[in-house]
Amino acid sequence: MSDTTRPNQPALTPADAAPAPFELGLYSFGERMPDPQTGLIVSPQQRLADLLEEIELADQLGLDVYGIGEHHRPDYTVSAPAMVLAAAASRTKRIRLTSAVTVLGTEDPVRVFQAFSTLDLISGGRAEIMAGRGSFSESFPIFIGGMPRDYDELFAEKLDLLLKLRDSERISWSGHYRPNLQNVGIYPRPAQEELPIWLAVGGTPASAVRAGQLGLPLALAIIGGMPEQFQGFTDLYRASAAQAGHGPAQLRLGINSHGYIAATSQAARDESFPATAAAMYAVGKERGWSKMTRAQFDAACTLRGAYFVGDPEQVAEKILYQHQIFEHNRFLMQMSVGTQPHAQIMKSIELYGTRVAPLVRAEIAGRQAPTPVLA
Repeated sequence: MSDTTRPNQPALTPADAAPAPFELGLYSFGERMPDPQTGLIVSPQQRLADLLEEIELADQLGLDVYGIGEHHRPDYTVSAPAMVLAAAASRTKRIRLTSAVTVLGTEDPVRVFQAFSTLDLISGGRAEIMAGRGSFSESFPIFIGGMPRDYDELFAEKLDLLLKLRDSERISWSGHYRPNLQNVGIYPRPAQEELPIWLAVGGTPASAVRAGQLGLPLALAIIGGMPEQFQGFTDLYRASAAQAGHGPAQLRLGINSHGYIAATSQAARDESFPATAAAMYAVGKERGWSKMTRAQFDAACTLRGAYFVGDPEQVAEKILYQHQIFEHNRFLMQMSVGTQPHAQIMKSIELYGTRVAPLVRAEIAGRQAPTPVLA
């Protein structure tokens, strides 16, 4: 937009500052599960090679964000997201690179900060951290000997340290779960003036309150149910932020969900269902879930369901539908919920970048356009 107002056009008031552009991206855990059709499992080396190609394509297509999640089990390849993101940084130019999520309860915040500051330097200021409690418990026996009874206190303390490390080059800090720090400098410092730290939330209202109180960006995972059921989380987030003195302009909200895109809705569902059902059952066996039926899957792919599976127009419509509910700033899609052929995922990413993203960006830009007033 020009700095000058064209003749006969209404002027804009100072309060009409343009909001940040809506961001569209992807996330993955480097899933490595048996192909539901062949029973074969891709090697870890090949899965990581495929994953880097997927991130590179997302960057070339102009998508905004790619997130890599953390797991410590055989059906996922990535246990060290910062390392994979650093490899991706050397092959990309503009896409932002974030964890999705960093399981902070079993990490040392100092090492997390150092790793992502290093990633930020390598990528030229494109790194972010998405910190969360995690939906799996496999990292706790490995790193701290089991699930702690005081897990919320542990997480709060580690988050406090991570934020202090972000805000100050030299730090004095004391806590219960790691050695104290006495006027020490933590290096390297990131390229960005302030390394972005998002708080990831699943089904815990207290986490939404915490994000609001701290004025942190909130990433809300919706992988089941209807979107309206989650509006309470975003209301809690914004109300808690307001009570803590954080204005709406300071807040950012992201939605993370499962999805897959093909040329037609039928093809998208047919290609996605076997892998999604197999992956959800593999996880669900540990939690007492029953097998997902095709009818349940198809219902989740409708407008008010949790899955963004369909043709480009349907997926764009669903993103925009949820934007009316949440007024969020970012949407991240996990395409590879289970094992699908790499070529299918690449085609889905292509449709996301070339067909879905332009539709969504144009519509949201129109919704966010300031209302002109006569000078």
